[in-house]
Order: sequence, then structure tokens, then C-alpha cells
Amino acid sequence: MIELDDEQQRARTWFETLRDRICAEFEAIEREAGGDAAFGYTSWDRTDPDGAPGGGGVRGLMKGKVFEKVGVNVSTVGGRFSEEFARTIHGAADDPRFFATGISLVAHMANPHVPAVHMNTRFLATTRRWFGGGADLNPPIPYEEDTAAFHARLRAACAAHDQTFYDRFAKWADDYFYIPHRGVHRGVGGIFYDHLEGPFEETFAFTRDVGEAFLDVFPRIVRRRMETPFTPEDKARQLEYRGRYAEFNLIYDRGTLFGLKTGGNVDAILMSLPPVATWN
Repeated sequence: MIELDDEQQRARTWFETLRDRICAEFEAIEREAGGDAAFGYTSWDRTDPDGAPGGGGVRGLMKGKVFEKVGVNVSTVGGRFSEEFARTIHGAADDPRFFATGISLVAHMANPHVPAVHMNTRFLATTRRWFGGGADLNPPIPYEEDTAAFHARLRAACAAHDQTFYDRFAKWADDYFYIPHRGVHRGVGGIFYDHLEGPFEETFAFTRDVGEAFLDVFPRIVRRRMETPFTPEDKARQLEYRGRYAEFNLIYDRGTLFGLKTGGNVDAILMSLPPVATWN
């Protein structure tokens, strides 16, 4: 195992605690729907290219009646970036050593009226230290009520820390979660932030509140929509939308690239891909 300082350990513990609470809530939704699905957990270890321990993580995966496929991963890794990749990472150009810990979640839903969702928060240390992450809603069949609730909850989390955060981070999400070759956004947005530096207690508190906001609002949206009847046409729309989601994650997503470039677990990195998709 890699050795952690106090800030690194506190961030790691929070991400693991948040994972446990999210997984418990998602399992409760499955039981409410009459299912008995539960998360299965697979641990993995990473070795740095020079042979030193590089940390690892746990991949959590559930397939049920409501959640067709949901993954909730926590990883804590460290080591050295390759010289080429280090030049692309904040604070690593002159020293390739790094530490990263974070939670990453993607849920693909059985009912096309229930939106898919992504949430990720992370803490990274190079010669600089910062938090990043966010959450975005990805409905195949958008409902304005759901979009408004999701954004309102994230807006409140942002406003508790800085009145400029929501507008800045919502625009960042719109710019980031965009598929240039399609000319469309991946979903209906949310927030995205990166390189959030400053006093650890302040930036850590904000990142915790992003996790709390997600845990509050998304289960409410799921419960609102999970019993909605749907047609074969609705399902076809969902599967085509999932193709767009896969395109973004494989071509543009920074987290996918970071995981693959740093020797992460391939199954955990690619758990974001939908179980079934179509390209027509």
C-alpha cells in the first residue's frame, strides 16, 4: 500500500464512506421495486512501473430491475506519470510523482424514462493539490421537472460555498459534456469543476457537499420515474442515446484517459459503458 498523509487519508475515507451510502440507497430502491439485486465488489491492486506499490481500488457493480447496470468505484493510486503524460497534468511537468483518490459512478437504467447519471469527485496531488469532479444528468427522454430538480440541488450546494460556483461550473459542464462530432450535448448538464485549489478544509467541504447533493437528488428522481410505462420506441430511443454516451466516454472523457494512462483497472475504468447500445 502507498503511504498517505492526513489530507490524503481523509479524502480517501470520505470517498469510501460516500460509496457505501450510495450503494445502500441504490440497493434499497431495488428492494422497493421488488428486486433483490445487490452490489458485488472486486478489489484490485496497482503496481507502479518502477515496481513500487501503486495503490488500488474497489469496483462495485450491480445489475437489477431498476438499475440495469450501475458501477460505483473508489480508487486510491500513486506513483509516477510517464514523461509525456506528466506534461498534460496540473503541477506534474517538473515532477511526475502523483497521488489520486476518488469516487466514480455511472448508472444506466432499465426504464428509459429514468435518466442515466454520472458522478465523480476526486483529490489529486502533484506539486499542487486540488479537488475536481461534478455530476451530470443524462436522460434519453428528458423531463423538465427532473432537470430543474437536479440543477437546483447542485446550485444550492454551490451557493453554500461561493455564489459564483454554480454559474461557472454549470457552464463548464455544458462545455465539457459535449460531443463535437455529433454537435450535441451528452445530456442536460450539471456541474463540472477541476483544479479547485485553496485551503484544504474549504475545498474538501465543497466536494463533500457535491456528493451529498447527488445522494439527495438522484434517488428522488429515480423513484419518481421508475414505474413509468414505456414503449418499444422509448427503449429504442434509450439504446441509441447510449451509443452517444459511449462515444463521449471513449473519445473525450478525461477520467477514462487518466485511468488508462496510469495503469488503472481496465474493468473499473470502462464500467461507464452501457450494457447494451445501438448505432443506427
